[in-house]
Amino acid sequence: MPDRHYERLKDPESDLIQPSKRRWGLGLVSLVVIAVLSFISLHNTNLFRFFDESELPSSSYIGTSESTTLEQCTSSLPPPVDPPAPVNVWASLTVAETTDIQRWLERPQMGLNLTRASVSTFSDNVIFMIELYYPPKSAALEYLASPDTVSPPVRFARVTIHHGVDPDIYHREDIPFHAGGYATGSELSLVVSKIAPDFGDALFELFGGVARGYENDTLIVGASAPFSFDGSFRRVWLNWKLNTPGPWLHPVNFFQYVDISGTDPSLWKVLKVVYNHQVFNSTESFMEAFRNGTLVRVPERPENKDLSWTTRKRVGKQRDLDHLPGPRSVSFAGLRFRVDKARQYVTWMGWSMYLGFDRDMGLSLWNIGFKGERIIYQLAPQEAMAQYGGNDPMQTTTAWLDRYFGMGGSVRDMLPGYDCPHEAVYLPMTTYASTGSVVRKRAVCIFEQDTGRPITRHAGYMQGEFGAVKGYILTVRSISTFDYMFQLDGTIEVRISASGYLQGGYWEPKQNGYGGRIRETTMGNLHDHVINFKVDFDIGGIENSLLETTTNQEVVTQPWFDDDWGHEVIQQRITKKIIENENDALLKYPQNFQGGYSIINQDNKNAWGLPRGYAIHPGYSPIHNTVVGSKRLLNNANWARYNLAVSHRKETEPSSSAIWNMNLPGKPAVDFHNFFDGENITQTDLVAWVNVGMHHLPVSEDSPNTKTNVAASSFLLTPWNYFDSDPSMELSNAILLKIPEKKGESFGYDDYGVKQEYTCIPKEWHHRIKVEL
Repeated sequence: MPDRHYERLKDPESDLIQPSKRRWGLGLVSLVVIAVLSFISLHNTNLFRFFDESELPSSSYIGTSESTTLEQCTSSLPPPVDPPAPVNVWASLTVAETTDIQRWLERPQMGLNLTRASVSTFSDNVIFMIELYYPPKSAALEYLASPDTVSPPVRFARVTIHHGVDPDIYHREDIPFHAGGYATGSELSLVVSKIAPDFGDALFELFGGVARGYENDTLIVGASAPFSFDGSFRRVWLNWKLNTPGPWLHPVNFFQYVDISGTDPSLWKVLKVVYNHQVFNSTESFMEAFRNGTLVRVPERPENKDLSWTTRKRVGKQRDLDHLPGPRSVSFAGLRFRVDKARQYVTWMGWSMYLGFDRDMGLSLWNIGFKGERIIYQLAPQEAMAQYGGNDPMQTTTAWLDRYFGMGGSVRDMLPGYDCPHEAVYLPMTTYASTGSVVRKRAVCIFEQDTGRPITRHAGYMQGEFGAVKGYILTVRSISTFDYMFQLDGTIEVRISASGYLQGGYWEPKQNGYGGRIRETTMGNLHDHVINFKVDFDIGGIENSLLETTTNQEVVTQPWFDDDWGHEVIQQRITKKIIENENDALLKYPQNFQGGYSIINQDNKNAWGLPRGYAIHPGYSPIHNTVVGSKRLLNNANWARYNLAVSHRKETEPSSSAIWNMNLPGKPAVDFHNFFDGENITQTDLVAWVNVGMHHLPVSEDSPNTKTNVAASSFLLTPWNYFDSDPSMELSNAILLKIPEKKGESFGYDDYGVKQEYTCIPKEWHHRIKVEL
C-alpha cells in the first residue's frame, strides 16, 4: 500500500463536537503542515486527489514524497497481434489485384472494347468499378474455425462496366442502361458545354457569370436525382450556382430540366427552363422573354460582392484563453489496443475484429468477437438516403441514395489531431473507380479514449460497496460519418456524425415552411437523412431468434393491500414474445420506447436459465423516413420506412440496396420488401437492418457547415442476459475503497496494481498535415 490515503468522508455529526484546547493547538500545527503541503502541491504533478478542495475544505492531499526524473514514454505504436486466421478474407482488393483484373479485361480477345476513363466519352465502354466479391458466410466460418487445416475461400472480384457503345448490353434485365447515371465526372461538363451557349447572354447579364463547361467557369451546375423512374429515360434538373468556395450555398434561382437519354449528345435537349418561378418550355422561349423585357427578374443579390462567408476561415473575436492548445489524452504507459495493419485486424480489452472496405459504403467490420465468442459476423452500412422538400425544381425533386456516388470512394485522408486524436493509429484503404485504384493512407483511424466518467460506480458505507471502474472506449472511425465505439461491458455503439455544406436553396418568402433562411438569399432546405446498417448477429452460434419485449400498465389487487391506499395498485408489467414470421419483423420502436427488440439464442442460456442475447437500443435521433409514397422513393428505399427490420439471412440478399437503386425507384434492382416473404425466423441465421438518421430542420447556425454534435444519430448493441453478470467487473483499471475501522480514519483502497498517477514525457507531436485530394 503506498504511503497515501483517501480522506475520510465529511461527517456532519463531527462538526458538532467542540474542540478542546489541545485540539486547537494541534489545529495550528496542522494548518502549517497543510500550508506547506499546499505549496508543495503547486509544484508536484503526481499528487493523487480524491475530493475537490471546494467540497472538503478541511481535507489534505498527500502525494509521493520522493522526487523522480520523468522518463520518455514508450512507443506510440500499437503492440503487434497475430490474427486467429492469417488471411483477412474480407480485405479489399489490392492495387496489384485490381491492376491484374483491369489488364485481363482489356485484352483484345475479351471482346469488351474498353477505353480508359481518362480519355473516354459517354459513348465508350469504361470499367466503372472493380471490387471484392465477399465469400459465402459458410466458407468464411469454416476457414475461421480451422485456419490451420482449411484453406481460405477463393477470392473473387465483381466488375461493373459502363457500356456506352451498345447500351442494350447488360447482364441483368432489371438493370437498364439509364440506371447507371454518370460513368465519369466529366459527363456533366459535357451537358453544360452543349446547353449553356444558347443562353450565355442571359447568364452573364442576370448572374454576372460565364459557363462553358470548363474548370474556370464562374457559374457551375448541380443535378438532382433520381435521373429515371424505371430506366426508360434519363432526365435531370440542373440548378445553377456561383463557382466559389461553398458553391452549394450560392444558388442563383435558375434551373433547366434536361433530357440526356441515350449515348448520343446531339440528341440531348432542354425540356424546361425555370427562372424566378417562371416556367418556359424551351430555351428559345426563355431567351425571347429575356430579350423583350417580359422576364420578371430576381433582385440583385446583396452579398454578391463578398462571398467569403461560405469559407471556413476563422471569423470573430478570439475567445478568452483560446490561444492555448486544448487538452489531449496521452497513453503514458503505451497504447492498449493491438493492430495488424497488413491484415487489418484489431483487438482491445477482449474485443477482436477484422476490417473491410468497399467503394459503395466504405468501412465494414467482420467477425466481431468479445471474450472469445463471435457476436456479429458482419456490421456494415448499406445505404444513406436524403430526401428534400422545397419550392423550387431542385429541392422538391431530390431524393439521394448515396451508395450510387460511392461513400467509400469519396473518403479522403483524415486530418491528424482534428479528425482523430493525436494518438490515433491510421489504416490505409484501397478502392477502384473508373479512373483507377485509389489508396487513402489515412482512411480509417483507431483510438482509445477515457470517457471521463466511470462505467460503473457506487458510493456506499458497507465494506465492498464503495468503488468505481474507469470508463474507456475504443473507436474505429471513418470520416466523415461512421464511428464504431466498443465499450468495456460488451456494448457497441454505432454512431453517425455528419458535417459539411448544406444543399442550399434560393431564399425568398415563397420558401417559408420549407427550411430556414441562413443568408440574404440563401436557405437550408428541410430534409430527412436515414442511414441503414446491416447487423448479422451470431449469438452463441448462427441459430438465433427475435425477441420483442414490451412494458404495459396493469391494475393489480393483492390481499396485503390496506385501506390507507386502497385495494388496487397501478404498475408496469413486462411481456415477452418471440416474433416467428419475417412479415411481422418490419418494426418501429414502441411508443415512449416502452420495450424493444433483442436477438437471442433460445438454445443457449446463461447460468440463470435465460436465453443469451444482444439488445438493439435506439440512441440519438432514432428516426425513420417522414415521406412515404413519393414516386422518387417509391420502392428503392423501403427499408427507410422502419426503425429496424429482421430477416432470414440469405446469400442472395447481401444488401438492402444497390448502386442502381437511386435511378430506379419504380423498378429497383433491390426491393427491400422482397426480403420479407413469410419465412420462419425462429432459431435460424438472422440479420437485423437498423436505421439511424435525423430530421434536419436547418437553422442559421448550420452556416457555413453543419455540426457533428447536432447532426448525429446512433444505436447501441448491448448484452441482453448474454453474461451471468457485468463483465466490466473483471477490469483492473478500477478502485475499491476500504471503509475505515474507526471513525475519523482515512479510507484505504485497492487499485489492483494499476497506478493511475504514472506519467512520462510523451514524444513530440509534429503538426504536419499532408492530404491527398
